[in-house]
Amino acid sequence: MSTKEIKWTIFIITVIGNFIAMLDGTTVNLALYPMSQDLHVNISMIQWVVIAYMLVLTVFLPFFGKLGDIFPKNKLYAVGFLVFALGSFLNTTATSFGLLITYRCIEALGASIMLSNAQAIIATIFKNERRGKALGINGGIIAVGGMSGPALGGILINYFGWHAIFVPCIPIALAGAYYSWKMLPSHVTAHDKIFKFDYKGFLYFSVALFALLLAISEGHTWGWTSLKIIVLGVLTLIFGALFYIRDHRINYPLINFEIFKIRTFTFGSLAVMTSYMAMYTNSVLLPFFLQEILKYNPFVTGLLILPYSLTLSVTAPICGNLAGKYGSRYLTLAGPIVFSAALLMFTLYGKDAAMWQIVLASGIMGIGNGLFQSPSNTAIMTSVNKSELGVASGILALSRNMGNILGVAVTITLFECFKNIFLAKGLIYENAFLNSYRTTMTFGILFGLVCLTFAFVAHKPTRKL
Repeated sequence: MSTKEIKWTIFIITVIGNFIAMLDGTTVNLALYPMSQDLHVNISMIQWVVIAYMLVLTVFLPFFGKLGDIFPKNKLYAVGFLVFALGSFLNTTATSFGLLITYRCIEALGASIMLSNAQAIIATIFKNERRGKALGINGGIIAVGGMSGPALGGILINYFGWHAIFVPCIPIALAGAYYSWKMLPSHVTAHDKIFKFDYKGFLYFSVALFALLLAISEGHTWGWTSLKIIVLGVLTLIFGALFYIRDHRINYPLINFEIFKIRTFTFGSLAVMTSYMAMYTNSVLLPFFLQEILKYNPFVTGLLILPYSLTLSVTAPICGNLAGKYGSRYLTLAGPIVFSAALLMFTLYGKDAAMWQIVLASGIMGIGNGLFQSPSNTAIMTSVNKSELGVASGILALSRNMGNILGVAVTITLFECFKNIFLAKGLIYENAFLNSYRTTMTFGILFGLVCLTFAFVAHKPTRKL
């Protein structure tokens, strides 16, 4: 096997880990209702099947990214696959709500290992334009996994029940573990063999981030001024400050804050986060719009979401390759403009929206995201030193997931708030829903413009003296 073939084999193994992690994370969305019926819990409780998964996955991203700079990547990634496979199998046996939540947390640990190290592995084995092309394909496949999950979930639930949604990932994960051990890079540099890890700093970081994400996730349910949210806010500030102080006092920090002095890395990560906030404004509300207003069934709804994935999967590799050859600046600026235009189209749709209009806007949104994500990831990962690729990969994945969680939380809060305002004005439910949908979508456009601003700063050419 040639060096080129080995590199692309490694890439395929890495991408499979990303794909199943994101696929599983979104497939459960359509299963929440049958889960609640079978396990005898209400809808607000069953949401924790998603929230618990995302919280655990996100909190551990920097931790496993740091381990990726210390331990052989073949062993770490293989463990990620195995833990994920174990969690998936246990989910198929869950007979109570408590067990399901526990098993989902186990599964999330495996997903966190894979997602936190994927970008670093790809950035290590590919250089220049090939790195851009590879990161582009990877970004496209992650998005396809995330967006095609609901369609696949609908089919499996319809014919086999909700337990079946976890089955497809099990054999894939086991095969991935085997080939990860055999094929992924196994070497570490001499200084990395001396294992030093800041356990106390990790504890501070985990408590702060968990409290923050929990507050964001549940603020719309508990009330933003409730005692629970205030306590979580105080915990976030206290433990965040403790983590920052400790990380500046030790010579083996969990996150080297010097990395945030790199303008491309810092503002590029912020741009990635706000891009996902913009994307999820539509991703959260579109299925409700299609089913409640346009009266499509879940299967058709899943199919109407697919154009986003299809155009993204085509655009991302092309743009990643172009970014590797010619730079990321103009592509990352074009992306937010295009997907903001798609969001604007959605604000114009009403009860008479045709199927082709939904397909067109979804496809344009996929193109916009493809223009942005791959070149942005390429620029971010290229801006850091090779010794910090693991940490950078973990922080980049953290930015994506923070964008996901913020996007969902802000979108639901705004939508419910506006809907109640319009209902109080005497509008019928359908009209109140439509007005709230359109108003909330304008905030998605705002997130897109903020993303554009961050991208402009991140990739602004440096003046030469």
